[in-house]
Amino acid sequence: MKGNNSDKLATIPIPKLIVTLAIPTMITMMVTSIYNMADTFFVSQLGTSASGAIGVVFSMMAIIQAVGFTIGMGSGTTVSRLLGGGDRATANGVVSGGFFFALIMGVVLMIPGQLLLRPLMYLLGSTDTILPYAMAYARYIIYAAPLMITTFFMNNILRFEGKARLALIGMVSGGLLNMGLDPLFIFVFKMGTAGAGLATALSQCVSFGILLAIFLTGKSELKISPKLISKNVITYITILKNGAPSFMRQGLGSIATAMLNSAARPYGDPAIAAMGIVGKIFMLIFSCVIGFGQGFQPVASYNYGAGNRERVREAILFFFKVGTIIMTVLAAVGFIFAPQIIPAFIKDDDRAIELKTIGIGVRALRFQCLAMPLMPIGTVCNMTFQSTGQAASATFLAMCRQGVFFLPLIFILPRIIGLTGVELSQPIADLCTAVTAAPFGIKFLKKLSSAQEL
Repeated sequence: MKGNNSDKLATIPIPKLIVTLAIPTMITMMVTSIYNMADTFFVSQLGTSASGAIGVVFSMMAIIQAVGFTIGMGSGTTVSRLLGGGDRATANGVVSGGFFFALIMGVVLMIPGQLLLRPLMYLLGSTDTILPYAMAYARYIIYAAPLMITTFFMNNILRFEGKARLALIGMVSGGLLNMGLDPLFIFVFKMGTAGAGLATALSQCVSFGILLAIFLTGKSELKISPKLISKNVITYITILKNGAPSFMRQGLGSIATAMLNSAARPYGDPAIAAMGIVGKIFMLIFSCVIGFGQGFQPVASYNYGAGNRERVREAILFFFKVGTIIMTVLAAVGFIFAPQIIPAFIKDDDRAIELKTIGIGVRALRFQCLAMPLMPIGTVCNMTFQSTGQAASATFLAMCRQGVFFLPLIFILPRIIGLTGVELSQPIADLCTAVTAAPFGIKFLKKLSSAQEL
């Protein structure tokens, strides 16, 4: 990769470089989380069952996001290392192939999603009372799946070539539009949860158009064209291998949310609604660290590909330090102000149901906040291994949080301690993930410090 971006990735001091790249990605992640929160906030005004629908459909959206991030992160980490080695032609082939691969996968998800919408909503944890709200919301989301997946792909490619600000423009434009359309469609046009789904779908279309225009007008250093599509099967195997950690992270997140909804279902719509709200609040908080990590990843990928061992090590330690500070501060705020945060997303004509939902939400949020300061351990290790092409370690660590540990816990704990088990399963899984990831990170840092060649 010759030119200004390569010079920056290779020479600018690590703290300044990561912060510069991370600010746009943090804003992007937070805006994405905020407009997801906007859906939750506006739909919650329709009642507890409608609010519960957002939590149910969130599982489906996580699947769509998982596919987009799998192809986007898999292509992005590959492209960044290729550019670090000066191979722009192969990088263009990966990007063009990845774009059309993402579009096709979106169509593959859209068709069965529409045909099997009702059973899919039940599978994701819907109750009979939540079902009509969930189906109305999900239908528009599924129609937009091809463009959503491709949008996530393009966003990741821009980040990995060091142009996070351009990625920010596309994602934030769609996010702001969504926040404006939500109240218009839900209340003015009286579309209810269907209005929230339509607002999200239209906003994703706008983001897609903006990001595609960036590539087609030459503002990106990489090109998307049918003529450049890689014909090498190994290219797509590499994309999937490098993207596997993202799929495990996001895909298992979808399964985990569905399992959480199913575990909460015996306790009624208030439990499903409360856990869904807590999940959205947590994602808003965690998006800060994920966004910061997305600023870290191009630095790690590029310098690893270029053989700059010490810069990779410095980047890891800086990411860990800042991530821990962010999560500790935000966890403290969330724990202290949980009784004020949760009621903002809950409104029901039945005061008893409203109070029950608030009580469940406050407890669950506080439990989650206790585990948050340890979460950067797993996040740093996972993103480091994915960025440096160590797919096996990255995939295993990606499976830990909401797979290896959470799934057994959500199956066992509610049967032992009831609703408290539902509330505690994720925080305990986060603790176990941190303990598991730490030795991986320490070993890799020792490798970077030794005389061994990268």
